[in-house]
Amino acid sequence: MTNPKSVAILGAGAWGTALATLVETNGHTVRVWSRQSSQSLATVIEGADIILSAISMKGVSSVASLVQSLPLSPETIFVTATKGLDPETTCTPSQIWQTTFPYHAVVVLSGPNLSKEIQRLLPAATVVASNVTTAAELVQVVFSSHLFRVYTNPDPLGVELGGTLKNVIAIAAGVCDGLQLGTNAKAALVTRGLTEMVRIGVHWGAKMETFYGLSGLGDLLATCNSPLSRNYQVGYQLACGKTLTEILTYLEGTAEGINTTQVLMQRAKQQYISMPITEQVHRLLQSEVTPKQALEELMLRNIKPEYQVS
Repeated sequence: MTNPKSVAILGAGAWGTALATLVETNGHTVRVWSRQSSQSLATVIEGADIILSAISMKGVSSVASLVQSLPLSPETIFVTATKGLDPETTCTPSQIWQTTFPYHAVVVLSGPNLSKEIQRLLPAATVVASNVTTAAELVQVVFSSHLFRVYTNPDPLGVELGGTLKNVIAIAAGVCDGLQLGTNAKAALVTRGLTEMVRIGVHWGAKMETFYGLSGLGDLLATCNSPLSRNYQVGYQLACGKTLTEILTYLEGTAEGINTTQVLMQRAKQQYISMPITEQVHRLLQSEVTPKQALEELMLRNIKPEYQVS
């Protein structure tokens, strides 16, 4: 390692820990902080070249404010690896970090990255995206290895939304498998789910092509097909008759898709965006319909062309 970097990772859950291991294996200095840490936040971020946030969505704003009160180098790069939306503002994590630190580069890290597989040293790929190309390239170098391939992308909003919106579709995919509806039904659901992700993402200001890359389609496929996905597990167990309260009591970590669904419905209603899958997932999470009724509602929608010819 010719030029080792100092990396501070905020969040000691499965994802933060997996990312810390990747960076440390590459020969960089790593310090990890959580609210339960013995080390103070000031000590952990002191002299950091990169501050990576892997905390759950509900903690992003408060932790960003804590970091803001501490001295930082103007060269410090922020990386966000959180997948979610702020329930009060509907902002993405990177928008919160960028608003808090307007003069710092902010990079989004997102992709088909199930943390337990990365902890087991299985190969994976991810995307780092930023409006500051040099920042994305530096983060790419720090995280890349023979087991973890990192691509850069100039569309941070699209990369971030891909990782966030697919969690809602993963809940629906879990329901599909829990009801044992078969491969045909699931393929249709996931494909139409991608269409829904593109629709809201482009409306939000992201680039359409980003959703067909690793951080969109790639992450969607991984999350909709793995029992390791917490969002998939929520849908699967709902379909098997458990209540949401029961599921969340025993679930390891946070299923961000639950909160994301609520925020998306709020945004969709305000801006008149058609989101049929998200709407049924929302009704299911609110106990307004059973899993079977939610799927039937989707199948009984008015027939239409697959896409509009421009």
